[in-house]
Amino acid sequence: MPRASGSQASMAMFSPSDIFVEAEDFDEYGGWILDSQFEHEMGSPYLLAHGNGKPVADATTTVSVPETGHYNLWIRAKDWAPGHHPGRFALVVNGQILSQEFGANDMDWSWQRGGTVHLEEGQTQLSLRDLTGFCGRCDAIFFSLEDVVPPEPVDDPARIWRKRLRGLPVDPVDAGDFDVVVVGGGVVGSAAALTAARLGDRVALIQDRPVLGGNASVEIGLSPRGIRGPLIEELTDRHANGDIRAKDLLDAEPTATVFTEYTVYSTVTVSSSITSVNCRHARTGREIRISAPVFIDCTGKSLLGLLSGAQTLSGQESRSEHGESLAPVYGDSMHHGHTLFFRTRLADSPVDFPNVPWAVEVAKDYADLGGQLIRPGVENGEGPLVKNASDVPDPAVPRRMTRPLTHFWEYGQWLDPYTHGEHIRDHLLRAIYGTFSNVKNLDPKNYANLDFDHVAFVAAQGQFRRYQGDYVLTENDIRTHKHFPDAVVQNDGAFCLHYPGDKYDFRLKHWEWDERDGRPYDIPFRCLYSANISNLMFAGKHLSTTHIAGSNAKFMGNGGQHGIATAAAAHLCKNYNTTPRGVYREHMRELQSLSASVTGTDCGAAAVKVLSAKL
Repeated sequence: MPRASGSQASMAMFSPSDIFVEAEDFDEYGGWILDSQFEHEMGSPYLLAHGNGKPVADATTTVSVPETGHYNLWIRAKDWAPGHHPGRFALVVNGQILSQEFGANDMDWSWQRGGTVHLEEGQTQLSLRDLTGFCGRCDAIFFSLEDVVPPEPVDDPARIWRKRLRGLPVDPVDAGDFDVVVVGGGVVGSAAALTAARLGDRVALIQDRPVLGGNASVEIGLSPRGIRGPLIEELTDRHANGDIRAKDLLDAEPTATVFTEYTVYSTVTVSSSITSVNCRHARTGREIRISAPVFIDCTGKSLLGLLSGAQTLSGQESRSEHGESLAPVYGDSMHHGHTLFFRTRLADSPVDFPNVPWAVEVAKDYADLGGQLIRPGVENGEGPLVKNASDVPDPAVPRRMTRPLTHFWEYGQWLDPYTHGEHIRDHLLRAIYGTFSNVKNLDPKNYANLDFDHVAFVAAQGQFRRYQGDYVLTENDIRTHKHFPDAVVQNDGAFCLHYPGDKYDFRLKHWEWDERDGRPYDIPFRCLYSANISNLMFAGKHLSTTHIAGSNAKFMGNGGQHGIATAAAAHLCKNYNTTPRGVYREHMRELQSLSASVTGTDCGAAAVKVLSAKL
């Protein structure tokens, strides 16, 4: 009988002797890091050897071999800089390192054959051996007595195959019903969840990272800008290690449940209404279903909208579309890119750094390490700089850009952030490593001791798609302080527009920072709920705005105010058994009062501080 191939072969020839190991299931990670931020792109969390050029300690685990035999070995890996292979690693079986190097085949995520390995029945120890310290990555390991290729890509049939081999249920397990579900645990989502809990609502907060805070988290480290207010100040206060206090505050609320490291991968939508979300845990693969009558998307990615069919906006509108002075003459698909933070230090003795032609290829002759993250919450630090012939000031660049600020390390403005997020992060890593190498090599006398103190592997997220609400806020609405009868909160700050560089594509060429008249402006509630998904609200940078208006409303402090307003609206949805649009039509004065009681601002209604003692 002819042998099937690829995914079909793997699905048809499932054998009880097969051994499948997800990298995240390893007993000890050693120096490897769990990276789950690109699961929507490449299908699975993976282990990352993030050593900044110094090989990390082995990740180890023990597997049970059902029968003795010669097993075909496959490892799903990625060569993240084809032609150079900086992320090479090996597999060690019972102390014996295999000759095959993985992550060195010029391929994106794929199953790489590792030859044949003799395994004895019983316990076998496996180790991932990092060979370079430069972001080797392993998704999964597969041993089979059959000569079949594991399924690629990680689609629904492949997930079922993985679940069976891991002993997981095929369908998600019911994790309960709540009054409101908040997806996204950044500053915005934390503010929404904390407000809901303090209003007495049963709230579930779903966060795909191990910590809360998003771009303000200890993983990234930005300080929230825009209007903050007492609630945002409270939850973004930092521990000594840089982590914000949001998780502590939510854990203290009896009606709040926080699900960390859970990625929402689908929604159940009935008659233009979301009834539940399905989530997958990064470490265990466990899938759960969480239900509620109303949902608030605080991911910044319009994630729930994309999964449920909500109307969205993207890119830059043309100047004529809304009469915006800062808009381009012609609309396009450009958006703000991602940023990767880092910090260097001078050690007490010389520090070696490998040759990195694959990184210098991106950095070119750039030799300025300014724009460092000093510590979580404090960015824009100075860094080593080596002058060279290419450092010619551009008279067209505003004076403020002569100092390289943190956000000037930015890339991905013309790429799809949903499908190219890993590439964007990797391109920034190459830029940082290449620049670091240039500084050390161009001025070894002063920088022989230069070393990395920190390089993030999680990028500060830029701009994704924005929601279409019942109203789209524009630049002119903000400049003229337009009166909205449904104003619920205020925002503040400058129009902050980023434009990519030419010679160095990882550095901004121009940064528009227009402070307007310096006065706050109102956000109408109609910008915070979906035009076509009846029970979906949203808060943060993906609210219903044009690109220009969103460059101001996007600040985390501003988004926290949206989060407060949507949580208050969810409370009224529960009380009156209605939808967000129903709240807009019938209960605006009460919503304004509730929002004002939390934010301390008066947007169109007398601030009846009914919750001041609690909030």
